[in-house]
Amino acid sequence: MKKAAKEKWDSSNAEDLFRAILTLENTDEAKRFFRDLLTAPEIMDFSQRWKTARLLDEGTPYLEIGRQTWMSSKTIARIQRWLKRGKGGYRLVLDRMKRSEPFGF
Repeated sequence: MKKAAKEKWDSSNAEDLFRAILTLENTDEAKRFFRDLLTAPEIMDFSQRWKTARLLDEGTPYLEIGRQTWMSSKTIARIQRWLKRGKGGYRLVLDRMKRSEPFGF
């Protein structure tokens, strides 16, 4: 079952989407593209997950993250698990953003 789920998202369609995202040159283009691609609630959900990853990386306690994001402790734990033992995507981007002057948080 897990292999089938992986095959469904890791497809040529997904690869094409990732290549399209890589063509975006700035946040304005990203906002325009993602607003056309996703619903407002989907964007809000993704942005809350990203905020949760950032807060976890900063060492923020689960209760405080839940207060700020309204995420359940189960969702926060899942994001923490992916941050520590996932494919390394969260870590890659968090580290790059920390080194980037305009985004330094």
